[in-house]
Amino acid sequence: MSTVDVHQLSAELLDRAARGSAHRAASTLPHPVDGLRQTLIALLAGAELGEHESPGPASLLVLRGRVRLVAGDRTVELGAHQFSPVPDRRHRLHADEDAVVLLSVAVPDRTPLAD
Repeated sequence: MSTVDVHQLSAELLDRAARGSAHRAASTLPHPVDGLRQTLIALLAGAELGEHESPGPASLLVLRGRVRLVAGDRTVELGAHQFSPVPDRRHRLHADEDAVVLLSVAVPDRTPLAD
């Protein structure tokens, strides 16, 4: 089992985001459990993950900064150490200040079907 220094990885992702034109960067964490995908996402202030479909059952934990999770006419503002489920519909994520979030997604079982 490997460990990840989330603080160090957050700093690296923010640095990568600062050098990229989209002003965001992400890294999927190694995880030994089937059915769970966790991704650390860094967004510079003003950057956005544009509107997209829900990835399935998911949650968002803000590790640093402030973000807005917008789904239709509903907006959830989140600061460091705040948690929210991700709406099960089209949504977008906007960084009000430099931010790092942990996105956790339940992924469907990909066990191959028996012949």
